[in-house]
Amino acid sequence: MAGTMETRSDVAVVGAGLLGLATARALARRGNEVILLEQAEIGHEASGSKGSCRIFRLGYDDAEWVNMAIRARGAWAELEDDCGRQLLAPTPHLTFGQELDAVRDAMRAAGAPHEQLTEAEVAARFPGIAIGGPALLELESCVISADGALQALAAAVPDIRAGVTVTGIADDGRRVTVRTTAGQVSARAAVVCAGPWTSALLAGSGIAVPSEATMEQVGYLGTEGAPGPALPIFICHGPPEAYGLPVPGAALYKIGFHHSGPVTDPGRQEQAPDGDLTARLTGLARQYLPGLAPDLARSERCVYDNSPDEDFVVDRIGRIVVGSGTSGHGFKFGPLLGEWLADLATGRGPDPAARRFSLSRFAAAGAH
Repeated sequence: MAGTMETRSDVAVVGAGLLGLATARALARRGNEVILLEQAEIGHEASGSKGSCRIFRLGYDDAEWVNMAIRARGAWAELEDDCGRQLLAPTPHLTFGQELDAVRDAMRAAGAPHEQLTEAEVAARFPGIAIGGPALLELESCVISADGALQALAAAVPDIRAGVTVTGIADDGRRVTVRTTAGQVSARAAVVCAGPWTSALLAGSGIAVPSEATMEQVGYLGTEGAPGPALPIFICHGPPEAYGLPVPGAALYKIGFHHSGPVTDPGRQEQAPDGDLTARLTGLARQYLPGLAPDLARSERCVYDNSPDEDFVVDRIGRIVVGSGTSGHGFKFGPLLGEWLADLATGRGPDPAARRFSLSRFAAAGAH
């Protein structure tokens, strides 16, 4: 079959990470014929969507983001109903750090439930965490089963073609031709959700997507036999941007720093542990999780697809739709972003909340 595929479809989606799967599912549910193209396999080692779990939270320092997260929670609930399994496990969440007040004010403005705790109250209710100050307790946070979410989304997409590399995309104003290692796909629109490969892939189509890939590292601590109640999620808003979360169904606790890894070429990722990053993670464990052995049970590298301002890219240029720039905090919004990208692919206007994610913001910034 290699080199012989010549297919027509309503929409072609490039990339079967979280955004591509969510978009393809949204399109298929609306009755569109959709082909989803993936260079490797779902959740592959170099994918930014791989791994066991992610944090779902409402806490942001901007009420617009809090409102987006509230909407995303509804989209996750719908996916859970559709697939018949729980993907989000309710888990208490502590926010602390320099931006605590800003997060509290944004949640208050959005009407999101929360509770302010003193340092003593944190210590009494969550003795396994040592944050050394006050915190905001989120009451509706969860741990997302990341691999389970990918499986649930994939099950709703009839035509996923794995092991197919996209080599070029051309928009002639009437249709989009997606060139691949297995032939061509012709579609009324194409949605490109190729993570850190998006920028290079669309450069040949004349679409500039500012992007920088970084190679992050997370660690997993063993929790077997740890004293006290189950550990909550935690996020330090502001330097050093540390975070942690329990792994569903495993005696492990995942820790990391947001945006701590080196710039990388997404096509030449280094998956081996980085000694300096490992040492930082061990220090994080000693500082915040004194009841756990600080040595990592295992570590994992993961690529980030970063936009210059850490906001997402959700836009349509001609007949090509772009979904990228998740910048390490996009997983929680996956099903909602999929609906927005499907809107753009089918000719609807952007959701009002998505207008801030237009590519035009980078041109405007460059003009100043």
